[in-house]
Amino acid sequence: MRIALWLIGLFGIAAASALFASGNASSVSLFWHPHRIDLSLNLFLLLLGLLFLLLHLALQAISSLLAIPGQAHTWRARHHERILHGTMLEALSHLVAGRFIRAKKAAELVLSRDAALKDSDEAWSQAPRLRVLAHLLAAESAQALQDKVSRDQHFQEALTQANAHDDKHSREGVLLRAVRWSLEDRDPHAALNWFDQLPAGVARRTVALRLRLKVARMARRTDLALETARLLAKHRAFSEVSAQGLVRALVLESVQNTRDADQMLALWRTFENSERELPELACASAERLLHLQGQVATAFSWLLPIWERFMKLPESLSSDQSIQLIQVLEYAFSSSPDAFDTAWLVRVEQALQAQPASAALHYLAGVACLQLQLWGKAQQFFKQAQPRLSDPKLMQRCWQKQAELAQRQGDNDAAAAAWKKAATSR
Repeated sequence: MRIALWLIGLFGIAAASALFASGNASSVSLFWHPHRIDLSLNLFLLLLGLLFLLLHLALQAISSLLAIPGQAHTWRARHHERILHGTMLEALSHLVAGRFIRAKKAAELVLSRDAALKDSDEAWSQAPRLRVLAHLLAAESAQALQDKVSRDQHFQEALTQANAHDDKHSREGVLLRAVRWSLEDRDPHAALNWFDQLPAGVARRTVALRLRLKVARMARRTDLALETARLLAKHRAFSEVSAQGLVRALVLESVQNTRDADQMLALWRTFENSERELPELACASAERLLHLQGQVATAFSWLLPIWERFMKLPESLSSDQSIQLIQVLEYAFSSSPDAFDTAWLVRVEQALQAQPASAALHYLAGVACLQLQLWGKAQQFFKQAQPRLSDPKLMQRCWQKQAELAQRQGDNDAAAAAWKKAATSR
């Protein structure tokens, strides 16, 4: 349609020109003393158009002639850029392929060619960033070759170039590489120092958090490692199972690193609700608090939610978790007889009514009765639990308790037999 309109327009212009030219009898007289030239108006317009065309072509020719030096400069700059890009790709491919010596030489070749371009005033706008990346590639190759002197030189040059041109993205990458190199050198303190120089937004990226987790664990900064693991779990950097296992391991490590009861209480307040509901964490925290001479009532309050869940849904705890709960409760019952709450005896008896076949609960009931000086009832529970206990440690403790009860009753033969059973039960 457009072509048809153009043709119609051209035909219209041609028809109008033909009508104008065929019926135009006008003339133009040019006076150049002492001469006179008479031309028809049509010929004059034609000559005027040809003159304009010639002037236009002449100006274009002069402009093209004057642009030749600039075009030559542009061609040389593009040619050098292509060479630099090709050398940079060569260095990167050698680094990925594990040819670190060739990669380092190629990166240094990029730097030397860039310096030559800079001296000849043919530098281009992306040269600073390319220079930073070339230094970074050379430093990475030197790190792989264990050439720390060359690595540090190229690293400082890359950092200086990034700071000089305010290239924050390149600077962030250089600092992250410094963290990784310090981690490979097993120098966690240097890695943490480099981390402190990262902007807050960069330090919360997933790749930075993964590095900080490794550094914190290497530096034995369990608090920092736990905080980082929680952030990674929120960012979904791990699968749900892996994240829970990692957080659980770090939390248990934090619990074992506490040195007094106040520190344990402060650590417990930092735990999230989901972490407090973990049986391993609650049991380990309560046991550590008791070991540090903390309040027994506080330990019982930490264990109570786990106990209630165990009573409602016995299958919610694995066999190892239930045994750990029984052992910690036994430790709590035995740690301070004066602080023992008889309400726990009621809870244990209710649990026995709900689970009469549980040997571990019979053993725990015997321990509770022993703390309340109900010797006969305690001995009865221990005898009911002993044949069915599967955990070697509980079995040994059960024989020890029976030996203590036999000694209280003056039955030395039964006590000796029980102590012998306790010695051989593990």
